[in-house]
Amino acid sequence: MKLSSSVFAVLCLICEIVSVALFLRGFFPVPVKSSFSAKSKLSDFPAEPQTGSALNSSRVPAALFRRVVIVLIDALRQDFVFGSDGRRFMPYTRHVLERGSSHSFIAKARPPTVTMPRIKALTTGSIPGFIDVVMNLNSPALLEDNLIWQAKSAGKRIIFYGDDTWVRLFPKHFMEHDGTTSFFVSDYTEVDNNVTRHLDSTLKRDDWDILILHYLGLDHIGHISGPHSSLIGPKLMEMDDVIKKIHTSLISKESEGTLPNLLVLCGDHGMSETGSHGGSSEPEINTPLLLISPAFRRKAGLEEPDVLEQVDLTPTLALALGLPISQNSVGHLIPAVFEELSLREQLRLLQLNGHQLSRLLQDSNPTFHKEDGYELFRVAEKSHGSWMKLYVDGNTSEVLSNMGKKVLKQYLEALKAMSSALGKQLGKYDMYSMIMGMIFMLQVLFLLLLAMPEALSREAVVDVPLASSLLSLPFYLLCLFGSALHVLICTSAGGPCYLCSLPWVLVFAVILFSSAFMCALVTMAARRIPTSNKTPTKSSAWTLSELDTLLLIGTVGHTLSLGSSSFIEEEHQTWYFLLNTLCLAVFQDVCRKYFREQRHRGDEEDEGPLLPSSAEERSTFSPAAELGISAGSEKWLALATPLLTLACCRLLRSLNQTGVQWAHLPDFGHWLNSGDHKAFLSVLAVLSLVLIFLLVQRHCSLVSKIALALGLLGVYSYRAAVGNVLFPWQHSSRAVSKGTVEARFVYVFVLGILFTGVKDLLRSQVMSSAADSGRLKSRGLWEVYSGVVLLVALLFRAHNLPTLACCLLIQTVMAQFIWKKLHYDAAQTTIMHYWFGQAFFYFQGNSNNIGTVDISVGFVGLESYVEAPAVFLTALSTYTGPLLWACHLLCHLSSERDRAVNGLGHGSYCFALLRSIPVVFYVVLVTSLRYHLFIWSVFSPKLLYEAMHTLVTTAVCLFFTFMDQERSARP
Repeated sequence: MKLSSSVFAVLCLICEIVSVALFLRGFFPVPVKSSFSAKSKLSDFPAEPQTGSALNSSRVPAALFRRVVIVLIDALRQDFVFGSDGRRFMPYTRHVLERGSSHSFIAKARPPTVTMPRIKALTTGSIPGFIDVVMNLNSPALLEDNLIWQAKSAGKRIIFYGDDTWVRLFPKHFMEHDGTTSFFVSDYTEVDNNVTRHLDSTLKRDDWDILILHYLGLDHIGHISGPHSSLIGPKLMEMDDVIKKIHTSLISKESEGTLPNLLVLCGDHGMSETGSHGGSSEPEINTPLLLISPAFRRKAGLEEPDVLEQVDLTPTLALALGLPISQNSVGHLIPAVFEELSLREQLRLLQLNGHQLSRLLQDSNPTFHKEDGYELFRVAEKSHGSWMKLYVDGNTSEVLSNMGKKVLKQYLEALKAMSSALGKQLGKYDMYSMIMGMIFMLQVLFLLLLAMPEALSREAVVDVPLASSLLSLPFYLLCLFGSALHVLICTSAGGPCYLCSLPWVLVFAVILFSSAFMCALVTMAARRIPTSNKTPTKSSAWTLSELDTLLLIGTVGHTLSLGSSSFIEEEHQTWYFLLNTLCLAVFQDVCRKYFREQRHRGDEEDEGPLLPSSAEERSTFSPAAELGISAGSEKWLALATPLLTLACCRLLRSLNQTGVQWAHLPDFGHWLNSGDHKAFLSVLAVLSLVLIFLLVQRHCSLVSKIALALGLLGVYSYRAAVGNVLFPWQHSSRAVSKGTVEARFVYVFVLGILFTGVKDLLRSQVMSSAADSGRLKSRGLWEVYSGVVLLVALLFRAHNLPTLACCLLIQTVMAQFIWKKLHYDAAQTTIMHYWFGQAFFYFQGNSNNIGTVDISVGFVGLESYVEAPAVFLTALSTYTGPLLWACHLLCHLSSERDRAVNGLGHGSYCFALLRSIPVVFYVVLVTSLRYHLFIWSVFSPKLLYEAMHTLVTTAVCLFFTFMDQERSARP
C-alpha cells in the first residue's frame, strides 16, 4: 500500500494519539478506595477495646459543635494570612488568631492544585487522581463516600453559596444553594458579591447546621495580574470583613447550655508567583487553615502554625460533628481540636480514626500486616484495652493518667504512619493498558524510522506492506498468540483492567491491527538489509551534512535529558542552549557561503554552500532583488541574521522567568507589570504592535491590511480597557471595563481576515493557470496566518507582545536571508522550525508545570463561561509558539514555487518523527519510574503536556496533508 509522506505521517500520528490515550488510561491510577460497603455507617463503629463483655460499648461519640461555618477562599496562600499581607490587610483575622480561641495550621495540598480535586480531597479525605485536572472543567457528581453525604444523611441542614463546582459534585445535597461559575476569571467583584449578599439574612436564621461559602475573587485576581497585584490588598480586606461579620454573628448566638459553634477558614490551594496554580511549588501547596471556636482554650498570642495535610481536616470535621469518617479518607485527626475532651473521649476518637485507616489499608495493600503503622495501631489498641480495664475498675491514680497519655501517643504515631502509607499508595496502575499503549507507540516509531529513506525521497511516497502481511503465516500466529495472551491476562488480573472491560470484537480488531502492523515492520526491516550483490544507487544513497548531524544530536540529546526530574523542570534551558547552538551553526554556514562566493565566484557550483543545492534553485530567488538592496548589503544582513536572532532570544529569556528552581526570581515581565512602570509597558506594547503590523502585512491584500491595522488597534484598546496599558489621555490606571466589547471588535477582524484567506484558497482550486493558482494559494495561506497572529496578539498579555513581535521578526529575517539563500531542504527547515517553536513555547512563560497554563485567556470577549471556546482559546494561547512556527513553515514551503512538490510531505513526516521520539521515550521513562518520589509533581504534568502537544501536532499535519494533496492533485 503506497501512501504519500504527508498521509503516512498523519496516519502514524493518529495511531500514536490512540496509543497515548490508552497509556494515559492505564497510567493515571484509580484512587485508593475501600470495597467493604458503599458508605460508612454509625453501626460500623467498633466497640471500645476493653475486657468483659458486659461492659462492651459501641458508644457513638457526641457532636462537639452545634453549627459549622466553612469559609473557603480560593487560592488563599498561607502568607496572605500569616505573612506581612495578613498584618496589613486582614487585621481582624490576625486579632482572632492572637486570642486563645483558635488554632492555626499550614495545610499542605497535594498536586494537582486545582479546585475540583481539592474540593474532593476536603470532602472525602482521599487524594484524587491526577487525571482530575482534566475533569476540572466538567465535574461529575461525586458518588464515593464523603462528608457532605454523611452530614445530609444524619439530618444536617446544609446551605452553600459560591463556586458551582460544589453544586455539580453534590447535587440535591444542599437545603439552599446559589452557585457562581468559577471559570469566568475576568470577574473578581460580582463573583464574591453574589456570595456575601446572602450572609446577613442567612446568619440571622436558625434553620441550618452547616454553612459553606466558597469565594473565587482572589483566585481570579491571581490569574489576571498575579499575587503581587494592587488588587490583592483590597480583596483580602474584603475577606477580612466577611470573617468579622461571621465570627461576630456566631459569638452573639452562643448561649449557656448549648454546644459552641465552629468557624473554619481555609484555602483549596495556593497561588504561584505568576498567579496560576496546578503545580507543586511551595506557594501553590501551602494554604492556611484556621479553626475558630469558644471551645478552644490555648495560651493567647500568635504562635508558629503547625504543618499538616489538607486531608486531615476531613476526619476531624466528621468526628467533631458526630459523623462517621468517609471510608476512603487517608487523613488523621488534628489532636488540638479535641484536647479539651476527657482522655477517654480522645482515645475513643483516635481509635475510630485508626480503625477506619486500618480497614482501608487492609483493603488496598496485600502486605498491610508489614506496615509499621498497622503494627503500631494493633499495639496501641491493646494498650487502650488495658487502660480501659483500669478506667472501668475505677482506678484514678496518676499511673492511669500517664498510661493514657502513652496510649494517646501510640495512637497518634500509628495514625500518622498509616496515613503516610496510604498517601504514598495513590492507586493501582493498569499495567496491561500501559504496556499495550507503549507497544503500539514503539511500533509507530519503528515504522517512521524504517520509512525515512522513502518518506524523504524525491517521490515522497512510502510503501507500507500492510496488505501482503494479512496473508502471511506469522500474522495468523501473532493473532492467535495475542488472543490467548488477552484471555490469560483478563482471567488472572487482580487489579483494574480497562482493555478487559471492552467488547471482545473491539479487542480482537485491535489485536488484528497490531499483528498486521508487526508483520509490516518486519517486512520493511528486511527490505532495508543490504545484500552483497546490491550497490546503492545515487538516488538511494543519502548522507548527513554537518547541520544534519547537529540537528540529530540535538534532538536525541534533548530526548535523553528528560530522564531526570531536574531536566524536566528546567527543560527550557535545554532548548535555549540548542537554539543558541543552531544560530552559531547557521552563522558558520553563512560565513562559508559568502566568503567562498567572494573568493571562488567562478567555482561556486563545485564548492558552493555547505548544503546541497542546484543551479536552478540558486537562480530563482534573491533577497537583494526582492527587498531592493545591494548584494553587498544582502551579505551583511545575512551575516547579522543569526546574531540578531541570538540577541532576541537573550532578551526574551529575561522577559519571563520559567521553570521551578529560579521561577521565584524577578524578571522583566514582573517589572513591566508593576503599577509604577505601566507607562513604559504601554510604549513597549505600542511599538510591538506596530512591528507586528509591518512584518505581517507584507503578504496580505489591501482589505486584509486595513482589517489587520484596525484589529491591532482593538488589541491595544482591549488591554487599556482591562487596565494593563494606558492611553495618552488616561489619568487613572484602573480597569475601565471587562474589555468584552473591545475583544469582540478584534474577533470580527480576525474572522474577516480568515474568511478572506479561505476564500483565496478556494478560488485557487478553480483557476486554470498553475502559476496564478500558486500565487493566490500562497496569499491565502499568508492571510490565514495573519488572522492567527492577530488572534494571538489579542490573547497574549501586554508584557508578552514583544515575544510575538520577536517571533515574527526572526521568522522574517531567517526566511529572507537564511532558508531561501542557503537552500536548506524541507527536512532541515522543518527541524529548525520545530526547534524555534519549542523554544518560543518557553519564551512565552510556559513550563512543564500545569500552574503556568494561563486560563484567563479562555474568557477574552466572553461574558459567561462557554466550554468549547474557552478550551480552544486556552490551548491556542498555550501552544502559540509551536503553532505559529508550524504555520509559518507551511506558508514558507508553499510560497517556494521552485521547490519540489514534496516539500510539504517532507515537513509533515519530520513533524511526526520529531513528536514520536520524545513521546515514546517519555512513556517508557514514566513506566519505569512510576513509583518515583516526583511521579505526580514532575513527571505526570509533563506527560499531559506531551499528550496535548501530540494532539496539536496531529492537527498541524492534517492541514499540511490537505495542502499537499491539493498540490499533488494539480497537474
